Amino acid sequence: MSFEKRTIAIIEDDSALRETFREAVSSSDRWQVTGCYGRAESAIPAIQKEPPDVCIVDIQLPGLSGIQLLRKLKPLCPKTQFLMVTVFEDADRVFEALAAGASGYVLKRDIDAKLLESLEDVVAGGSPMSSGIARKVVQHFQIPVAEPDEDYHLTQREKETLDLLAKGYLYKEIAHELGVRMETVSFHLGNIYRKLHVRTRTEAVLKYMKREPEGSP
Repeated sequence: MSFEKRTIAIIEDDSALRETFREAVSSSDRWQVTGCYGRAESAIPAIQKEPPDVCIVDIQLPGLSGIQLLRKLKPLCPKTQFLMVTVFEDADRVFEALAAGASGYVLKRDIDAKLLESLEDVVAGGSPMSSGIARKVVQHFQIPVAEPDEDYHLTQREKETLDLLAKGYLYKEIAHELGVRMETVSFHLGNIYRKLHVRTRTEAVLKYMKREPEGSP
């Protein structure tokens, strides 16, 4: 049975690790490496010209960081999925990458066992994360958040849409849950993004859940 290979670009400044990624991906008959880059500055124009299905991106690159690359490329290549790889496990970097549009976040120490699995997860619509990263995300969303005075002037239906978004519902699942068409969900999301001054679902959820009542310490 023949099928079209999925394309992937690798952005990693460590040449040995970059080659390790390339060899691992090339070992699978499901993937084709279209480019390997050591710097964001060289990767951006090439990827913009020919967007791959997935980009593996190191967060800490010389010059522009991996997160800066993501911020530049995600709006230009909306169909490309970005899998961030890093040695860093701190929450700020995790949420900054996710808010910028990353589809997954994997620690380099887990790459040997998880790379191909993570790539398949990404193209299937999942968000692969190392267990330590996933724990931090879960802990963040479990922090109680007081009901704020400021609600960004969201309508009741927009709040319902955002609540379902925060629970991880897909757009078609939100439409089914609310009994509306997909186009209606897209309309509500457009209003939510505009009112919250954000551009991604992750950024919208994080901003909404981090609200605090006026005068709180």
